[in-house]
Amino acid sequence: MTEGISAINQRVREHTDLVRRLRTEIHSVIIGQDYLVDRLLVGLFSNAHVLVEGVPGLAKTLAVRTLAAVIRATFRRIQFTPDLLPADITGTLIYNPKDGTFTTRKGPIFANIILADEINRAPAKVQSALLEAMQERQVTIGGQAHPLPRLFMVMATQNPIEQEGTYPLPEAQVDRFMLKLVVDYPRRDEEKLILDAMAVTDKEIRVEPVADPEDILAVRSVIDDIYIDEKIKEYILNIVFATRRPQDYDLPLEQFIRYGASPRATIYLTMAAKAQAFLSGRGYVVPQDVKSTAHDVLRHRVLISYEAEAEELTADDIISRILESLPVP
Repeated sequence: MTEGISAINQRVREHTDLVRRLRTEIHSVIIGQDYLVDRLLVGLFSNAHVLVEGVPGLAKTLAVRTLAAVIRATFRRIQFTPDLLPADITGTLIYNPKDGTFTTRKGPIFANIILADEINRAPAKVQSALLEAMQERQVTIGGQAHPLPRLFMVMATQNPIEQEGTYPLPEAQVDRFMLKLVVDYPRRDEEKLILDAMAVTDKEIRVEPVADPEDILAVRSVIDDIYIDEKIKEYILNIVFATRRPQDYDLPLEQFIRYGASPRATIYLTMAAKAQAFLSGRGYVVPQDVKSTAHDVLRHRVLISYEAEAEELTADDIISRILESLPVP
């Protein structure tokens, strides 16, 4: 096993320079927001989708556009509005009256990286148009299935649901997102740098591509082989099961949890921990990799009860209590 871990560590080190170049080029445009950038890389390397919540103006759109540019990926931005139709996302059949045939016009979903901007400003039937693409990696138009690119990632942004004109996303769709990130305001020193860089009337933002989609696919094969010990697997299972039956772990949280995390949370937490280990330059997972990604994987999968709302507890509070109480291997 030691030889196996050594070989994986060597493969990880071979890609260290790629990670450094990606971070450097993205941060040439995005000032601060290290958490956002690293979690986007976790989602990209894990072949998963990311939901980002935050008020407008926090560089969410700019971050994903920059990510697509640095890996030479095709990028499409879909602005979700109340009058958007499912066909505006997936595509439709166009009738040709000359020969009486239909041709397929593919929608913007056929790209490597999709930005679903302000996804919770559209009704549920439009949001559900993404479900097949996100889960099955294909789109059905006129009864015919069309595969999506191998490198395919949806990053959706949403405004806090308390804002006017927003709709809560259906639980089935939210569960398709591996991570839900909550982006906060930048620090004062970071905002000063943003002011110096961006407070001009004509700012041209350029980034240099430093990778290809094939490089990202190669990284995914490395992450698949990252070693995770049986004790850490049990730790992940304990975390997820504690959201379902906290009383089994002597946690007085049962009245605060309406629904616990699904089995998809177990899979995604394992994948996120392995991707985090890769970003840290390791070929093996440590407990901190699990703890650092647990909130992002679980916060949209743990549904709190009315009692929790009355106590002003959030899903993040519940997850924190679980992580603080469970023994770490």
